[in-house]
Amino acid sequence: PKVREVLPILIAVRRNKLRRKGIISNIRRLDSENKSQLFDSKKKLTGDLKEELITFFNESGLKEIFQDKSIKNLVDYVFGVEVGMDTNARKNRTGKVMEQIVQRILNDTIKNQEIEIIPQATQEKVKTRWNKTIKIDKTNRRFDFAVFNKKTDKLFLVEVNFYNVGGSKLKSTAGEYKGLFDFLKEQNVELIWITDGFGWKSTSRALYETFSHNHFLLNLELIKQGALKEILL
Repeated sequence: PKVREVLPILIAVRRNKLRRKGIISNIRRLDSENKSQLFDSKKKLTGDLKEELITFFNESGLKEIFQDKSIKNLVDYVFGVEVGMDTNARKNRTGKVMEQIVQRILNDTIKNQEIEIIPQATQEKVKTRWNKTIKIDKTNRRFDFAVFNKKTDKLFLVEVNFYNVGGSKLKSTAGEYKGLFDFLKEQNVELIWITDGFGWKSTSRALYETFSHNHFLLNLELIKQGALKEILL
């Protein structure tokens, strides 16, 4: 039973954070619950707790880590996790999870609708798929998603990110997307920016200025309430 204490650090989450944050229990509805009791060895392992631990073990990717045996020394692995907790690799993993959440919601949105999506959309992909020519502000600019409503003939480009920590990077990102909104708007293309995370708490002014400039700026709670679907349809 004590093994469960170390499971969170294997996915780069410290136990003190689990006491403050929830774990998403339903990816489609984005329902989250505080699950810190799962990893408390002082709590008696009931049948329900066992089932939840198995679900966490499977869906967090830990099962694959242990099955493929690519990690030869668990102590060294955990030390590496601690060292790299706030590195770019960690941020990239968080961003990928955010993209997966948004893609699930997009897939649910397009059911029975005249809507198509392209993940990791480039200028060339958009032209090939929908015969839409877009100008880009940067060489090799790649959008997380391109969404096309065939009924309204409307093209949306979607950028997704998540920030656990603040800093100057967030302020410059908000300014960049503010300019990108205008750049694409001139082409009759809408930019949807979906972002979230505790990092914005210290950079809320920059985020507010961008939101005031263009209201197609959403967080997870808003897309959970159906804002993304409302925009696309």
